[in-house]
Amino acid sequence: MPRLTDSLSQEDAKDSPEAKPRGGSHGAGRKFDTSIADAVKTTQEEQRRRVSAITSGYRRDEPSARGLLSDRSPKIRSAALGALARMERATQIDVINALRDEAAEVRRTACELATRLPSVELVSVLDDQDPRVVEACAFALGECQIREAVPALIRVARDHDDPLCRETAVAALGNIGDNRSRATIINALNDSVQIRRRALIALANFSGDDVRQAIQDRLTDRDWQVRQAAEDLLGVSEEMQP
Repeated sequence: MPRLTDSLSQEDAKDSPEAKPRGGSHGAGRKFDTSIADAVKTTQEEQRRRVSAITSGYRRDEPSARGLLSDRSPKIRSAALGALARMERATQIDVINALRDEAAEVRRTACELATRLPSVELVSVLDDQDPRVVEACAFALGECQIREAVPALIRVARDHDDPLCRETAVAALGNIGDNRSRATIINALNDSVQIRRRALIALANFSGDDVRQAIQDRLTDRDWQVRQAAEDLLGVSEEMQP
């Protein structure tokens, strides 16, 4: 007559990992291992192309850089565009095509490059759906002092949802120094701390009683850096002519 312990031992043996078929799990493991290997290989290949794109700028290898402008990876397309800029071989067409790229990373790089090519039309890029592109575009417009961009920059400074976009637009307006933007910059003194600081700096390019009063009002700002900036600017504003 079988003993109870013998029955339990037999049941335990059935449930043990060693007793189960291993073919299926090994097949899944091989597929998983292959997937990892393919991913690693893809990553390594992409890294190799990216390094090639970056170094082509230092080697002044224009054909290699141009060949990578159409790479499937946005990072590599951006690197190739940057390489062309480094060797001073980027053209307006290169920048325009990059501004139309489906990847925000490439469009942002194109905006950054456009500071070296002021004649590239950038104002429409302020309507981009990606805030990073809008911020880069606003910076480029300010650096290039594009006065035609003032109305669009005013709209970004007043209405954009992203605070960094508003801050950069305020800085760009200050750098351009167009009188049409003074009210917008003064109004930005009621925005977030970073934007208030940026607006104070932007007002240094403007003069008048309204500007002086706006600076003086910030002497009691709750942020000490804003107060400090206002104090620093007052020495300049005393020399401003109404």
